[in-house]
Amino acid sequence: MHVESSTVLVTGATGGLGHAIARGLAARGAKLVLTGRKEAELKALAAEVGGRALVADLADGAGVRKLVEEVGEVDVLVANAALPASGKLTDFSTDEVRRALSVNLDAPIALTHALLPGMVERRRGHVVLIGSVAGKVSMPFASLYNATKFGLRGFALGVRQDLAGTGVGVSVVQPGMVRDAGMFADTGAKPPAGMRTVSPRQVADAVVEAVEKNRAEITVAPVELRVVSTLGSAFPGFVEAFLRRSRSDDLMAEMAESNKAKR
Repeated sequence: MHVESSTVLVTGATGGLGHAIARGLAARGAKLVLTGRKEAELKALAAEVGGRALVADLADGAGVRKLVEEVGEVDVLVANAALPASGKLTDFSTDEVRRALSVNLDAPIALTHALLPGMVERRRGHVVLIGSVAGKVSMPFASLYNATKFGLRGFALGVRQDLAGTGVGVSVVQPGMVRDAGMFADTGAKPPAGMRTVSPRQVADAVVEAVEKNRAEITVAPVELRVVSTLGSAFPGFVEAFLRRSRSDDLMAEMAESNKAKR
């Protein structure tokens, strides 16, 4: 389906990656509905791209239900909102665990569940779930984040099969380390030697491609990270040894410390 003239709901729009996705969709002629928790930033972005702003806290089930009621008919859902959820599991409080699961996994599933019937009835629509390479391969200091992104990937690929022949598609877009915007960039950490990053624009372009070409999965990462993630998915012991050798555990520990305040 074409993005042009489609009504697209983008969650997590006030984050740097959300900004890039919103701008990329607007450039293709989408009619945007943007959600996030930061009202001033949300309204400013909506004014820039000619969209509509709806403040919502996806950590709260009532907030998700309210958003569904307010948004109306949607052609495309881009579920981008997520919390870093990095760190050792034992360092999280019970409430922090609940919040990570709610925002990263429960909310995308709930929004998909609520918006799909209208898409199926119209025989036109698409759901894009923003995952992560962390949804294909596990990493240290990221067990909770891994759990949510592995779950999101499985959900996306399963629902996609359920919808075959309905005119509605489902895609998962899996970014690697993104520079200039997003969780990795926000920490100020440096990638391991030999590992390159991708730009927010590349992720935004992948979202458009996922919708317009009905792609099941797009991994937005340099070739070396795509290779590592593919091998790591099939051979967990391989990637565990690779990460130790590349001292990626130091990077993940640094990111976890930087992201503590966002739990």
